[in-house]
This record gives sequence, C-alpha cells and structure tokens, in this order.
Amino acid sequence: MIPNAVTALALCFGLTGVSFAIGGEWEKALAAIVFAGVLDGMDGRIARLLRAQSKFGAELDSLSDNIAFGTAPALILFLWSLQTAPRFGWIAALALAVCCALRLARFNARIDAVEQPHKSAGFNTGVPAPAGAGVAFIPIYLWLITGNELFRRWELVMAWTIFIALLMISSLPTYSWSSIRIRSGWRLFALAGVALLGAALIRAPWHTLLLVGLLYLAVIPFSWASFARVKRRRASAAVPGSASGGHNPSA
Repeated sequence: MIPNAVTALALCFGLTGVSFAIGGEWEKALAAIVFAGVLDGMDGRIARLLRAQSKFGAELDSLSDNIAFGTAPALILFLWSLQTAPRFGWIAALALAVCCALRLARFNARIDAVEQPHKSAGFNTGVPAPAGAGVAFIPIYLWLITGNELFRRWELVMAWTIFIALLMISSLPTYSWSSIRIRSGWRLFALAGVALLGAALIRAPWHTLLLVGLLYLAVIPFSWASFARVKRRRASAAVPGSASGGHNPSA
C-alpha cells in the first residue's frame, strides 16, 4: 500500500500542475511537476526497502509517469507557449506526451528480458520520463529568471519540445542512479553537496533547476562514451571465452 500510495500521489501532483497552468500560475505548475518527480524517485526505493514490489505497482508507476511527466508537461507547455503557434503547436505538445508513452512502453516490454545491455551496465536507454519533463521546462526556467519573452516564443519552444521528445525515445545510453559509485572518501562531500542543492532549490529554485537540467544534458555525451568503453571491455573479455569454448581438446 505505501509505495503505491506514493505513486498515486505523484500522479495527483502531475495533474495538479495542469490545474495551476490553466490558472496561469506557472511557478506552482512547475513546482507540482518537480514534487511529482521527487515522489517518483521515492516510490521504487520504498518498495524495495519494504520488499513490496509487485506487478501492480510497476504498472501503476508507468501510468503515473506517463501522466505526470508526459501528458502534464505537454499541456503546461501548450498552455504557456505552444497554443500561440499557428498550426502545429498542439502537434509538438502531443509529440512530448506520445514519446513519453512510447518510452515507458519500451521499458515495460523489456522489463523481463534477460539481455538488457544498457541496464546490466548501469545505464538507461534514452532520457527517463522525469528527467525529460525537467529539461523540457528549460525555456520556462529561463523565462521565469529573465522575464524575457523571447524564451516564450512558440518557434523556440516547439523546436525544444520536439528535441526533448526525441531524446526520450532515443537509444542513447544515459547515466542511471545505479551507475553512480561514490568512493568512501568522497561520501561526506557528496552529502554536503546534496544539502547545498536542497538549500539552493529553496532559495533559487529556477536557477538551480536550470543548472541541473543543463548539466544533465551536458553529461549525455560522456555517458555515451562511457557505455562505449563498457561495450569494448565486454567484447574483449568475451573473445577468449568464446575461443576456448569452441576448442575441442579431443579433436
């Protein structure tokens, strides 16, 4: 019950963000989606901690992610900017929602697969739904920080929305939490960094979220290069094994 309740709460926060957007309360709309992302990061860990994983919980989590990080951000971006586009604003918003659904469907289809090269190496396939929603809002962060209407132009927002939608369904390997390894000597510094990040989110939320989003996009090329190195190591390690496996001593 507890992890599923957290998942349902994340879904509710995602839809509440749409409600705030309808009223033009953009800061509250973004805050609702961000809080939904926090809850989404907690539910799986709570389920594992309580040993309460279930097929029902996995399905509910995917449905919640689709609404909170696909449908809700698409509607917020449409109400904020894309509705002013003469023809294709709604299509761009749909692209974000549909690509989020496709990404989650691909994840569910592979959940029982034995061979998952990205997952086994500690990487995601494409940009995860919560991260995709966060970086899709970068034009809104810039608008809230600067007040410059340039960042609200539908041409810029449409191109950015489609770009993020494509990243979500791409096959790019991206870092996951399981790929992060902190050495014991650095753990206190990591804890201090998390505390400072929390303080920054409270004092300057949009500047902080903008910086986090840009850093996330900046490390994607490094994650791709890192996974390429893992593939090369695996390939070189497999060659001696396959050669010895094919040798017949009695021949």
